[in-house]
Amino acid sequence: MATAAQIPLLLYLKSSFRPDVEYIDGQLREKNMGQYEHSRIQALLAAWFIRHESLWRAIALTEQRLVVSPTRVRLPDVCLVPQGPTPDILTDPPILAIEILSPDDSYSELEERCRDYEALGVLTIWIIDPRTRTARLRHTNRWTETLRLEVPGTPIYADIEQLFADLDRSRQI
Repeated sequence: MATAAQIPLLLYLKSSFRPDVEYIDGQLREKNMGQYEHSRIQALLAAWFIRHESLWRAIALTEQRLVVSPTRVRLPDVCLVPQGPTPDILTDPPILAIEILSPDDSYSELEERCRDYEALGVLTIWIIDPRTRTARLRHTNRWTETLRLEVPGTPIYADIEQLFADLDRSRQI
């Protein structure tokens, strides 16, 4: 069995990839890229959060490098960070990490990604599945399926029925 070449974290952090890749224990890992629905949901969520940035005092970022441990860097589809100076590479836990499922994503990969976010201190994770038109909120290691995703203790939310309606409407235009 062939093994992948190991690269140092600092080399990864100084490098650019198109599309970007995650760094997992010295190896580069391509993230499953979505198709239209994945991309469109990502854009709709980013637009929603950008409209509310000043009210929620949070900045929306897409596919931003997030160092979750000394050996791992993840790329959440969307994340929210507190307003203020933001480094080029995040090392502090965001307020929220969002993953939009792609057809090739596996449950075990999703769980691994969520454990990485939680190990860093991310308290709230949203998972959105375009195929099943469902969403789950994970807060302090507990999953809840819901139509209204929120960040507990904050005014931050997203209405999933509206998100999927906007997605369907964009297909008809």
